[in-house]
Amino acid sequence: MTTKPGLTRKELEQVLADSTFVADYRFSIYDYGDGECTIYVPFQEKYVRPGGLVCGPVFMAAADMAMWLAIMTKLGRVEMAVTAEMKTSFLNGAKRENFYCTARTLKLGRRLIYGVAECVNGNGKLLTHHTFTYARPDM
Repeated sequence: MTTKPGLTRKELEQVLADSTFVADYRFSIYDYGDGECTIYVPFQEKYVRPGGLVCGPVFMAAADMAMWLAIMTKLGRVEMAVTAEMKTSFLNGAKRENFYCTARTLKLGRRLIYGVAECVNGNGKLLTHHTFTYARPDM
């Protein structure tokens, strides 16, 4: 991801900072590009489920946030692009480790936006795969 259209890193970081609903996860912007965004997700012991694995809601929140930010790299700051559908496949567990989540827009329609996200660990091992439909109700 080399091009930096739409929102600047500082603007994306501000959106993330303003998103108090995900503040407890301590996400940060890792990289972004035209229609893409990668966030870094630090490991936190409080999100470990039995068996020593990072719990599913962390992955889902990371994917949803990364997708929303990826949309903003195309459209600018759009608070009312909202998740209409999200499907999550848990492929491998993260055992007490940080991970990254990259979201990419596939199609920006007038009313609907389609995208995908994947979470990987520091070695690039695929942990989760997500598909999205976002709605643009203010259009």
